[in-house]
Amino acid sequence: MTRKFGLQTFSNGICTVDNLYYRAHEYNIFNAISDQQMGSKYREIDPSFLRTTSIGDRRSKVSVSHFARPHVIGSGLGQFLDSLPDVLAGRNVRTVIERIVDARRKGKAVIFAMGAHVIKCGLSPIVIDLIRKSVVTTIAMNGAGAIHDVEIAQFGKTSEEVVDGLRTGTFGMARETALFLNAGASRAQQDKLGLGEALGRSLVELGSPHADASVLAAAYANDVPVTVHVSIGSDIVHMHSSADGSAIGDSSMRDFRILTQAMTDLAGGGVLMNVGSAVVLPEVILKALTMLINLGYDMTHLTGVNLDFVQHYRSNMQVVDRVRSIGGEGIALT
Repeated sequence: MTRKFGLQTFSNGICTVDNLYYRAHEYNIFNAISDQQMGSKYREIDPSFLRTTSIGDRRSKVSVSHFARPHVIGSGLGQFLDSLPDVLAGRNVRTVIERIVDARRKGKAVIFAMGAHVIKCGLSPIVIDLIRKSVVTTIAMNGAGAIHDVEIAQFGKTSEEVVDGLRTGTFGMARETALFLNAGASRAQQDKLGLGEALGRSLVELGSPHADASVLAAAYANDVPVTVHVSIGSDIVHMHSSADGSAIGDSSMRDFRILTQAMTDLAGGGVLMNVGSAVVLPEVILKALTMLINLGYDMTHLTGVNLDFVQHYRSNMQVVDRVRSIGGEGIALT
């Protein structure tokens, strides 16, 4: 089939001689127009009168002295940190280390608020080492963090396949986990303890098989407060008949007040770190800071640090921006 359009002739999608002739003619027309115009009809800025400067007089944020250095085989962690570029995140890492060291030398608090992924991704031994070396003075976690920690301590494993359990209605139905956590809340209410302290005490007293990998147990053994901040209905143990809302609420409220008291030692140079909690702990931190300022504590010189793969709104706002707004230092590390 052949169709024609002006001087163009196409046959089964193939250009014919007529079409090539038309294209050549069209090209000559546009060349003639270009020859007549020779320049845009719109005005351009004239840069001839710009005031230039010398790079020697300019303040530059990056120099060759800030550059990273290649790793040397056999060198330690300290040398690795020294080899990082002194720019952006590399500089922030050094600043956070300096603030933590300064805080502990001054006897100020270093508070580690962490999401559950810190535990389920295998970082408990690092946190425990910081507890034993008196680097971290208080730990705050959410309910999921306590669940993962208890399962590791008691059974040496944690983190189930949610989809598999959801399909069969068995997600979160491990009876041992629920009984331990919910009994811990009941004992905490009875003995007027925070939930974190009660759980840590139980793990230590029972001689849990993997207590050496438990943040709760290590903190209790080293007299470091661990506070557990529960959102009712968000944890698997709340589905079980053994869950007592009164006990959970009472022990978690006590932990909020214990954390707020511990945060008084942030005044004058302490460090508050939020590690991997997107919502619950940043909101807890905001309310605790508000209480302290209301009570007359000067929180102007603390350092707030948010560490996460993604800088979420609440964690960045409450731990970094709000801390800056009250006269502290806020650092975001990704």
